[in-house]
Amino acid sequence: MSAPETPQSAAYDSAFLKACRREPVPHTPVWFMRQAGRSLPEYRKVREGIPMLESCMRPELVTEITLQPVRRHNVDAAIYYSDIVVPLKAIGVDLDIRPGVGPVVENPIRTRADLAQLRDLTPEDVSYVTEAIGLLTRELGPTPLIGFAGAPFTLASYLVEGGPSRTYENAKAMMYGDPELWADLLDRLAEITAVFLKVQIEAGASAVQLFDSWAGALAPADYRRSVLPASAKVFEAVEGYGVPRIHFGVGCGELLKLMGEAGADVVGVDWRVPLDEAARRVGPGKALQGNLDPTVLFASTEAVEAKTREVLDSAEGLEGHVFNLGHGVMPSTDPDALTRLVEYVHTHTTR
Repeated sequence: MSAPETPQSAAYDSAFLKACRREPVPHTPVWFMRQAGRSLPEYRKVREGIPMLESCMRPELVTEITLQPVRRHNVDAAIYYSDIVVPLKAIGVDLDIRPGVGPVVENPIRTRADLAQLRDLTPEDVSYVTEAIGLLTRELGPTPLIGFAGAPFTLASYLVEGGPSRTYENAKAMMYGDPELWADLLDRLAEITAVFLKVQIEAGASAVQLFDSWAGALAPADYRRSVLPASAKVFEAVEGYGVPRIHFGVGCGELLKLMGEAGADVVGVDWRVPLDEAARRVGPGKALQGNLDPTVLFASTEAVEAKTREVLDSAEGLEGHVFNLGHGVMPSTDPDALTRLVEYVHTHTTR
């Protein structure tokens, strides 16, 4: 008697998962960070009047928003619609996402006593995630769903700064001035993040991506000493599930090898480093994801195709390549430009 089909097994032979596993693919798979969201008029319509965090907690709405770019663009994978601060909100951290600002934390973590804000995350805290992924995987069928979470460093930066920052002076002051408190903070965030990813995988996600959006603010020695152990703990916690693990950060050209060493199967690359050079830095045994500059999509179709060919040429001969932007889709991007880009990559790379 054969084993029952799971969402992961239904998607196992998809081009996206094959590329993540560094296996031959029928075409280069494509998905976009922030493909579900503000660039789509249908997203703006269903989100009208609903605060960001609330929208992440409504399973039917999450399902619809996650599916919208799959229907419209014919991308090779869906990414679960959520936000990196959702698990923090779920454990009771007093925060909100303010339009035009981003996550704002009411009581920033600055002392050891402040760590009490961070209790353990349980699956019951995010039952809406389990419900939404169940709905999604039934709709997606053989199209894989990517789960995601914010990496410990990026979450810590928001928690210590109290919101977005350009300089991270409070976070870095803690990292340099109280390394024990910093290590305990990141370790606790690693445990929360690992549970959040496990919930997504157990519900049916076929891959997971860890976003370390702000890691590019760090020197390699500081990353290795003060950040890598926590990210490695997250990746190790989900290793046994056998799903591909993707690691992405912005401005992380100097950290690519270390980000791979943290335990990723796929290293995401922003637009600043060509993929052939990124492969040299990362070393063998990893697939790469990326890396068209998102602003290219504001140029003519001819210019988009020319820059896309540059990315694909740079990826020639890689062990595995997932085409993506070098960061998220910008809100004012023309959705039709994304649809054309997916079709161009598929057509241009058909084996």
